Amino acid sequence: MLRISIALFLAGFATFSLVYSTQPLLPEFSAEFGVDPATSSLSLSLTTGFLAFSILCSGALSETLGRRGLMFASICCAAVLNFIASVAPTWELLLLARALVGIVIGGVPAVAMAYLAEEMPPWRLGLAMGLYVAGNAFGGMIGRVAVGALTEHYSWRTALEVVSVIDLIVAFGFLLLLPPSRNFIAQKGLGLMYHLAAWKGHLGDKKQILLFVTAFLGVGSFVTVYNYMGFRLLDAPFNLTHSQVGLIFFSYIFGMLASSLAGGLADKLGRGPVMLTGCIITLCGIACTLSTSLAFIITGIAFVTFGFFAVHSVASSWVGKLAIKNKSHASSLYLLCYYIGSSVLGSLGGWFWHWGGWSAVAGFCGAMGGLVLVAGIILAFVRDETYSSS
Repeated sequence: MLRISIALFLAGFATFSLVYSTQPLLPEFSAEFGVDPATSSLSLSLTTGFLAFSILCSGALSETLGRRGLMFASICCAAVLNFIASVAPTWELLLLARALVGIVIGGVPAVAMAYLAEEMPPWRLGLAMGLYVAGNAFGGMIGRVAVGALTEHYSWRTALEVVSVIDLIVAFGFLLLLPPSRNFIAQKGLGLMYHLAAWKGHLGDKKQILLFVTAFLGVGSFVTVYNYMGFRLLDAPFNLTHSQVGLIFFSYIFGMLASSLAGGLADKLGRGPVMLTGCIITLCGIACTLSTSLAFIITGIAFVTFGFFAVHSVASSWVGKLAIKNKSHASSLYLLCYYIGSSVLGSLGGWFWHWGGWSAVAGFCGAMGGLVLVAGIILAFVRDETYSSS
């Protein structure tokens, strides 16, 4: 069980550090390539957008090819493509490489969730999923902080190169640690109609739909905060450096703590109350970012990070619980909504920034957070039969 947890922690680390490695570079892209903030966010939004649809195909493909090998190949290919993005001479070629990163890395998230749901006993699933999500948070934090520091002392190209090489090494560590599936049986000859029926079955579950909505809006709010906070802090009156702005990503430590803590508490107390608490903490954090005090802003970012990862950890394990069969299809639908939210809403936040500055961005994020709270309230008061029987 420990080897599985560590291996999936590494998979989460590699996925988030590769996908979000360009997030602290958006101001750099605006300056070097002469694009506006909303356009610069395409370096992230295209990755997450293509990742969203790749997840559907990867989840279905894993039913035939298996889990472990597909995840390993996905991390390796994404690391190589991210390295190619670092040496791209034009904005268009950089975007192409980043879009391809999204396509190939889709083999990790949905498959990882399905692997855990299959291999972990029910009473350990929440904690195991929490550790996997903590790996996501750790990868996101280290990738962003390292990229910020390396960009200031060297260049953004060097920063992306270093992240890519590290994640290629991580891929081999993952392969050595993760045991082959014990409870998975490859299914041959599965046609399109089988996969469509599987996805349709999950979409017929109202509780799963609410979890999919939670993923879409929750990550949209979270990514928007981080996408445009850098622009705010680099500008007057704060005038921070890139390294200093990069330090805000240490808030992901709170995300790591929230993921493991929320996963364990959900196993003991139930998922609804833990999710609601995470929603409320997120909304409080968004309110704090409206302050002109740097200390309050940083506190708000920490609250947003803690609350979001608590909600995501609970919601992702809840999907695995509700899906009696075709777990990879359920996971892929959840993550499809998750990464579409990151892509579409993350870019849309740029128009709010252009239109009304941070107040408009915070209002946009607060509205999404409020809808997540409503979904959480509904989920909390609907009896979870699957959880009760575990």
